[in-house]
Amino acid sequence: MAGDPHLSVQALTKYIKRKFDADPHLRNVFVKGELSNVKSHPSGHIYFTLKDEKSRIQSAMFRSSASSLKFKPENGMNVLITGDVTVFETSGNYQLYAQSMQPDGIGALYLAFEQLKESLGKEGLFDTRWKRPLPSFPTKIGVVTAQSGAAIQDICSTIERRYPLAEIILFPAIVQGPQAAPSIVKSIEQADTYGTIDVLIVGRGGGSIEDLWAFNEESVARAIFSCKIPVISAVGHETDTTIADFVSDRRAPTPTAAAEMAVPARDELFERLLDRKRVIYNALSNQIKNERKRLTSLQTSYPLQFPERLYRPFTERLIGLEGRLFRSGQDITGYRLSQHQRLNSLLASFSPEQRIKEGHRNVAALTDRLTRGVHQDVRMRSDRFHASVRMLKALNPLTIMERGYSIVYQNDEVANSAKALEVGGNIQIRLQDGVAEATVQTITMNAGEEI
Repeated sequence: MAGDPHLSVQALTKYIKRKFDADPHLRNVFVKGELSNVKSHPSGHIYFTLKDEKSRIQSAMFRSSASSLKFKPENGMNVLITGDVTVFETSGNYQLYAQSMQPDGIGALYLAFEQLKESLGKEGLFDTRWKRPLPSFPTKIGVVTAQSGAAIQDICSTIERRYPLAEIILFPAIVQGPQAAPSIVKSIEQADTYGTIDVLIVGRGGGSIEDLWAFNEESVARAIFSCKIPVISAVGHETDTTIADFVSDRRAPTPTAAAEMAVPARDELFERLLDRKRVIYNALSNQIKNERKRLTSLQTSYPLQFPERLYRPFTERLIGLEGRLFRSGQDITGYRLSQHQRLNSLLASFSPEQRIKEGHRNVAALTDRLTRGVHQDVRMRSDRFHASVRMLKALNPLTIMERGYSIVYQNDEVANSAKALEVGGNIQIRLQDGVAEATVQTITMNAGEEI
């Protein structure tokens, strides 16, 4: 026995895979079943199990094929799949690689429409609280549609006929095919940032559901919901309903109806203006009549016939008030004048100038009294002095000596007695005009006694 007859698992799996890949019956297989264990990978790949009552097969749909799906695969959904069957070497299981998938029983577009409608409805994009009112008199109307389509012609002719004052600004968009949704979203965003658009019409003319499918795309629905301008959807005909119709502020069955919805009718406005004019005219006429009646009534009223009687009480009251005012003024003036005089007298009594004058008078009086006193005292003292002088002169020994008297001194003392003298003693005799030295020779007393 030559060599080892056993194969590796990998070699066996590769052999089986080549058998699967070489089998033409496993190419473009058409198979139907129920989806189970559906898992959408972040990379875009979808993994699921396709099963029926008795069998199941692991399946996968790569991103390149899954990106073209119009609906979202879910568990329990019956589908029709076209794909290839081959072996996944890592697990050794055979798998179905789906290249296309269609719902079994209903159309894929219808299913996608219902799924997106349900999803956006749960988010609240269709709530009436988000619906904005349309402006009554728009000046600029934006239109997102094909530049050469019939829809823009219908919209322009309708607005020109109904309300030529409005300006139409077209934001061209591709409205059919794979590039339609991004083009519509871009045009809506351009209109939203334009700045002066009052209302926006988004739509196109009629067609099949495939032709209108761009208005069922989620990106278009979210662009309409995010738009700050009130949006009117106008897609297809009356029977065509799209996701854009649900998320828009107003839905018009046709582009022409959208134009009629966006602007008022000129004839209706004229009629409304005429009605308003008639109402205003009638109201003013009635008011003028009523005011005339009121004027006539006032002109014939008693107060206006004798108007002086209306203001006579006020005139009398005014005269009384003037008298009171005059008397009050006099009283106030007299009172103020007396106060002024009293204050002036008080001020004069305490005036420094007056007090200085009074001081001067007092000083003059005192000076006069002092002068008289001094003179009187001087005179009295002079009289007394002269009397004393006369007395002194009378008593002055020198005066006596003028009459021949002299004074005898012994030892510098007056010798007023002969007994005080001594014979032979020296004495001084003071005469009127000088002093003489003498020696006592004899002393004779008054009785004739000689000493």
